[in-house]
Amino acid sequence: MKVIYSKHYNINLGLLNYLHPFDGVKFQTIYNELKKNKGIEFVEPVDSVSMDIVDEFLSSIMQHRVRNKNGIFQALEVPRIPFISFSFLDRKILTPMRWGVAGTILGATQALENGGVYWNISGGYHHAMQQNMEGFCIYNDIGICHQQLVKSGLLAPDDKILIIDTDAHHGNGNAYTFMENKHVTLLDVYNAGIYPTSGYTRDRVDIPVPLPPGTDGQTYLRKYNDALGKLEDDYRLAFVVAGTDTLLSDKVGGLCLDIDDVAEREKLTLTALKQRGIPTVILGGGGYSKDSAKSVIRAISACAESNID
Repeated sequence: MKVIYSKHYNINLGLLNYLHPFDGVKFQTIYNELKKNKGIEFVEPVDSVSMDIVDEFLSSIMQHRVRNKNGIFQALEVPRIPFISFSFLDRKILTPMRWGVAGTILGATQALENGGVYWNISGGYHHAMQQNMEGFCIYNDIGICHQQLVKSGLLAPDDKILIIDTDAHHGNGNAYTFMENKHVTLLDVYNAGIYPTSGYTRDRVDIPVPLPPGTDGQTYLRKYNDALGKLEDDYRLAFVVAGTDTLLSDKVGGLCLDIDDVAEREKLTLTALKQRGIPTVILGGGGYSKDSAKSVIRAISACAESNID
């Protein structure tokens, strides 16, 4: 199993960490535990993605908005704090996210060139899009990555791409980003009773699995497995947003999976993609509980031990 990690992923704001339920330093926790596993090889991006590359993806309005602290506060869902500058936000939060985008680009590039699975424990910013940022997502890493892969020639514009989103929240940013691109297939399993509720983006999903709030792990896995059976075999690349906010202990996602359920979910995902021979990059997605890091560790370890990479 190849896992993508950088020490620069971590978002450590000191006392300000308590402003948001997201554990910004969980990436270090995951790395510290997984490095004990001899079956895991770590890969690291050499630098964060540049703002020049980000700007290629963004609308002209968004190019300005991502450099404005008030817009960033709104997207991060934290109160505006007058004494905090944009440079502080850029250094402490946005730069780690740009490292996460770089990890997604690295994983997708390596998967296309070498085959197999690359697991980026950051990234999966599925609420961001060309014209907006929201839901603690500033940069749409899948959209930026896809654009760069086409630009470099690793992908053709008409190559079939698969995005599987198992985060508890509907991936409205990815749906909007690829709204007009019918070469991109979206499979999205999500809590239908929570944000975001945009029917416009939900309707874009090719294989939707909307679930009622409080769905248990057994039901989730059964319906998800049924959806995986609808996948085709000729995708050039798969992106997987593997959020852990589906956990019962996560007060944001509103679903009732346990740590073993999440590990089983990732095994189902990788088994389905391996059977079809689809190069894959897995992304961190959301996760706002004390069990998020434990769940990622368990899932990666279980997949590595099962040799489904």
